[in-house]
Amino acid sequence: MDETGGQAMRFVKMHGAGNDYVYVDCFAERQPDDPAALATRIADRHRGVGGDGLVLVLPSTRAAARMRMFNADGSESEMCGNGVRCVAHLVVAHGHAQAGAVPIETGRGVLTVDVRRLTPRLSQVRVNMGEPLLEAGQVPVLAGAGRVVDADCGAIVREPWWDEAGLDPRMTCVSMGNPHAIFFCRDVAAVPLERIGPTIERHPLFPRRVNAHFVELISRQRVRMRTWERGSGITQACGTGASAVCVAGVLSQRTDRCIVAELPGGELELEWSASGEVFMTGPAEEVFEGTWPG
Repeated sequence: MDETGGQAMRFVKMHGAGNDYVYVDCFAERQPDDPAALATRIADRHRGVGGDGLVLVLPSTRAAARMRMFNADGSESEMCGNGVRCVAHLVVAHGHAQAGAVPIETGRGVLTVDVRRLTPRLSQVRVNMGEPLLEAGQVPVLAGAGRVVDADCGAIVREPWWDEAGLDPRMTCVSMGNPHAIFFCRDVAAVPLERIGPTIERHPLFPRRVNAHFVELISRQRVRMRTWERGSGITQACGTGASAVCVAGVLSQRTDRCIVAELPGGELELEWSASGEVFMTGPAEEVFEGTWPG
């Protein structure tokens, strides 16, 4: 019990390439009554634990565990690539599954996650992210029928810095179970993400909002990217976004099917396999444990 008489909740702070969330092992802890409200409080970087959101690790009848993730604004998202790596690490570290191939239930379905323990607090994790959804209605984006590949994005925003940053006036849209809009540019550091991100996220073209990614080509095998995540804002990394960038690079003939994505929080390895599935490899690391008042 905490000092208020409520039942304190244990949590683990974890990150995947800097994309950090507060994780609650609901095999051992009671599931929060209102996880959306809890997410806004616990993710607050000044008054809470701090993070890009809240992830609940729940028992599942279909897999080793089920993941529910909530953004920092309390909205629930279908999928988080960096998050699912951390969930798989936690499931193994807490003894709910053995290292190796671990099935995790997500809003995208059951994903196979391969966990290789490096230290007690760190794993290298490879995720089968599944096949991308490419039709406009599947993303969703209100851009007619068919795929949105190198489509004109002048309807979204055109300001002087658009050309200064060398932004291509075209976008490619991909769903990895959640929606992504990808924009290629000459200098990703010159993109004023804090200004353009909210505009794109909530543009009427995207009925379920969207994650926006800006990508600088280093070579056909390497890109540098920055992300504005739906519901969380600027983040250090986005696993589903990096997967979508890999797909967008191939569709637009800019990159090979295997790339390394450089993100502010680290690097992720991506492969869009010939079978159609996207594979993502990267770290999952525990930062600290703590308790949250009941």
